[in-house]
Amino acid sequence: MRIELVASDGHRLGAWRAGPPAARRALVVVQEIFGVNRHMRRVCDAFAAEGYAVVCPALFDRVERDVELGYEAADVARGRALRERIAPAQVMADIEAAAAALPAGARRGIVGYCWGGTVAWWGATRSDRFAAACCWYGGGIAATRDETPRCPVQMHFGELDQSIPLADVEAIRAAQPGVEIFVYPGAGHGFGCEERASYKPDAAALAQRRTLDFFARHLG
Repeated sequence: MRIELVASDGHRLGAWRAGPPAARRALVVVQEIFGVNRHMRRVCDAFAAEGYAVVCPALFDRVERDVELGYEAADVARGRALRERIAPAQVMADIEAAAAALPAGARRGIVGYCWGGTVAWWGATRSDRFAAACCWYGGGIAATRDETPRCPVQMHFGELDQSIPLADVEAIRAAQPGVEIFVYPGAGHGFGCEERASYKPDAAALAQRRTLDFFARHLG
């Protein structure tokens, strides 16, 4: 269901909520550069089916409300342009608002995809809200790899991701030896999205199992 959040600076943004309202484990799910679209709602609903309370904030509401994009070249260009208009501090304010909307007393995690994978990393390094963070193909992680995580972190990358070269993955691994990092052979960027041409079902299923196992370990 759709809800409204209020960030610390007074900004009001939409979000997608799913899962049991009194769950013991809860997640902030962070969008790609395509908004809280059909794919992201499916991701949320899949976690909800595993018993998690989930909130997925509409980060683009800072510049344009209710954005839902597809995966064609024009959508990529528009998503990138929207992302560039939002400061990291504003993103984190909205992430904090989403975390606050999760059930009181639940152990909270954060998981993100594409741009959201980078934001999930920031959730680990720039917030004290989360007990675990999982990052799927976050292209901006390498640039902020020297930040200090405050919770356990797991990352997933595609071997053939043209936007995240393996040299970046190895740089992250060297900077963060305590982070659990998986690379999926033959997988490209967005391999976990069933609406992309790069979708790789076997890799997506394995990454999801590892993600669920990771959160089960760290969120209790």
